[in-house]
Amino acid sequence: MPYPTTDKEWADRTARYVKAQLKRHAMTYDELAEKMKPLGFEGETKASIANKLARGTFPAPFLLAAMAAMEEPTIKLEDV
Repeated sequence: MPYPTTDKEWADRTARYVKAQLKRHAMTYDELAEKMKPLGFEGETKASIANKLARGTFPAPFLLAAMAAMEEPTIKLEDV
C-alpha cells in the first residue's frame, strides 16, 4: 500500500492503526489510559484518548507511549 500523501491521510491511517492495535490487544480506552499513567501520561482518560483518535491528531510521544502501554515493540510503516 502506498504511503499517504497528505497530513489528513497520515492522521487517519495512524488513528486507525492505534485503534486496530487496541483491538488486537483486547484493550479498552480505559485500560490504555491506566497503562499509560506509569509512562508519564497521568492525565489521559477514556474521553481524551477517544477524542485524540477521533480527530486523528496526537503527538508522537502519545503514539509511542500507547504502543509501549500495549507492549507492542514495533511500528512498521507498511502497517500504518
